[in-house]
Amino acid sequence: MSELFTDVDGIKITYNLFGEGPPIILLHGFAMYKEFWIAQKPLIEKFQLISLDNRGCGNSSHPIESYEIEDMANDVKNLMDNLNIKKAHVIGHSLGGMIAQSFALKYPDRLMKLILIATFPKLPLDKSGIEMYRNNQLSMYEAKLKDPKKGFYEKMKQRFTRNFFKLMVEEPTKTFHNLFTTEDLMELEKRGTSKPPDILNLIHAIVNHNTLDLLQKIKNETLILAGEKDRLTSKLSSIQMHEKFPNSTLKVFKGGHFFPLEEAPEVNKCILDFLSK
Repeated sequence: MSELFTDVDGIKITYNLFGEGPPIILLHGFAMYKEFWIAQKPLIEKFQLISLDNRGCGNSSHPIESYEIEDMANDVKNLMDNLNIKKAHVIGHSLGGMIAQSFALKYPDRLMKLILIATFPKLPLDKSGIEMYRNNQLSMYEAKLKDPKKGFYEKMKQRFTRNFFKLMVEEPTKTFHNLFTTEDLMELEKRGTSKPPDILNLIHAIVNHNTLDLLQKIKNETLILAGEKDRLTSKLSSIQMHEKFPNSTLKVFKGGHFFPLEEAPEVNKCILDFLSK
């Protein structure tokens, strides 16, 4: 399907729309792209999926000036307005989960159910940790430019479990869950067009994100999903959020940061069960 575009407050937002039924807005993570949700395509059996490139990512606008998570939540609301969607389920992974939290706080009347995946309410890093994170993200960008294939595997090694990553390397044409191959992911990674200015803007937004003492205000039914072996977002952050939400369910999967890909059938069933009840 060809990409769709819309202008929201002077920001071009690129999105894809699949299926029919109650709408689900899919929000990807740091410097990623809407195709991250390739493994969640089976959800179109019951829902309409709207996946978008966040500002600073993919084919959406790449503003030079800095912005906040709240601005990205506004992008979601404005996109819904342009598509005449009054209410939607919202699913966010990692940074997308921070946007989803902000959206739930700002626009509770536009939200049905909320699903937060591998995310946190506040960056659990001190100043030196933030600097290390910034340098790591910039290094990954440079590595991808220097050797795209090597850069891809270095990135994915941090995001999948050891056994799954081994299969990815040994059998790049193997189809996982009848949904994607390693080569498919490698091709999609080429769409990760977030450059150093975007990376710095996204980090700025993450550093300023703090909903920890506000989560009790979110009354919408919420599902929190975490990865037992997530090395980027500890499951402790998910437990912390679960304790704050007045109406949440917590589920811990076996995988790493990209467990929605690695454990797609189990994750999709969990999502369908939650949204369908």
